[in-house]
Amino acid sequence: MARYNDAVCRLCRRNGEKLFLKGERCFSPKCAMERRPTPPGQHSTRRRKVSDRGMQLREKQKARQTYGLLERQFRRVYKEAVRRNGATGENLLTMLEMRLDNTVYRAGLAESRAQARQIVLHGHITLNSHKADIPSIEVVSGDKIGWSNRGRRSKFFEMVKQWQGARPVPGWVHVDPASLEGEVIGMPARGEIDARFDENLIIEYYSR
Repeated sequence: MARYNDAVCRLCRRNGEKLFLKGERCFSPKCAMERRPTPPGQHSTRRRKVSDRGMQLREKQKARQTYGLLERQFRRVYKEAVRRNGATGENLLTMLEMRLDNTVYRAGLAESRAQARQIVLHGHITLNSHKADIPSIEVVSGDKIGWSNRGRRSKFFEMVKQWQGARPVPGWVHVDPASLEGEVIGMPARGEIDARFDENLIIEYYSR
């Protein structure tokens, strides 16, 4: 499957703000936004006004890049959000937040969402005591996330012990610091979702 393999710091610089795609590096002086806060590529002295359509596209791209989804994957999530009952924007955020790879990241079992996706793909994570190697699985309240036998022997498990607890865990996830396993205990509230984009503009983009 196609995947963005270029430097992710370019995405932050293009959007003009941190998307926190590289974990702890984003909080250090090594962060590209701290060193070079200008957009990548050749710079123009002209200031171009961004249209409403451009703003909608920018917010959609930020959401897609934050969660590491391709356009086809993101559009599929949007269509499902429209189909479900309730506000489409809230459904969209909840579906993105409740992905297995994102839940692993939010539980502090990975340094970044990209690393969480890699851990899941490599079969290091279990969902309700069964191996789960599909990052897009949508977890629900009551699901338990743990480590497979292979995962506990991996370098990732040892690395988690170093940063676990350094990042706040949202209230909808409970993590046992001893076993480094988590449980989904509710649904994420809007204030607990660290979304740095406007979901309403995304809805307007796809509703054209």
